Amino acid sequence: MQLNSITGQSVVRAARVTLRPLQKSDIGLLELYAGDERVAMGTRSIPHPLPPGAVEAFVTRSQADDRREDVWAMDGTAGGLGELVGVISLARMEDAPSKSEIGYWVAPLMWNTGLASEAVRALLDTNPQDCETIFAEVFQDNAISARVLTNAGFEYLGDAETYSVARGANVPTWTYLRRLR
Repeated sequence: MQLNSITGQSVVRAARVTLRPLQKSDIGLLELYAGDERVAMGTRSIPHPLPPGAVEAFVTRSQADDRREDVWAMDGTAGGLGELVGVISLARMEDAPSKSEIGYWVAPLMWNTGLASEAVRALLDTNPQDCETIFAEVFQDNAISARVLTNAGFEYLGDAETYSVARGANVPTWTYLRRLR
């Protein structure tokens, strides 16, 4: 596992994608994909429409030395895909440093290609934050993301709800857990 010189964050290789830290050159594609209503509606934190400067601020936060979340671009250039086809992250839990929460989205043009599954498995296999446990949640109207998690060995914990900025409402979720050690 190689480390990125800017962030000290790992670079993770999978069959069709390389998970690498975000860089300023990703801003245009991030704005395009994260600005897509279908992507925003599947997340807790992406607003729709995207306000000016939101993506640039996100990239800057992802490179900060004191960040709580490691964010990777799913870079598909090595597999003949685009240089940014999605995003995946691990956010450290404040009360438990050996636990993180995984989050991800894939550009709509790459939906149903297995890229999310590949990226999730690559992070689990390399465990770059040396986690004991990784949690995840998906909106209950997103069964495909739930399948990505269960296929990667996550266990269903229960139902909950969380606020979605793009939806402007609380959304029912399924919560999952994966023990790594």
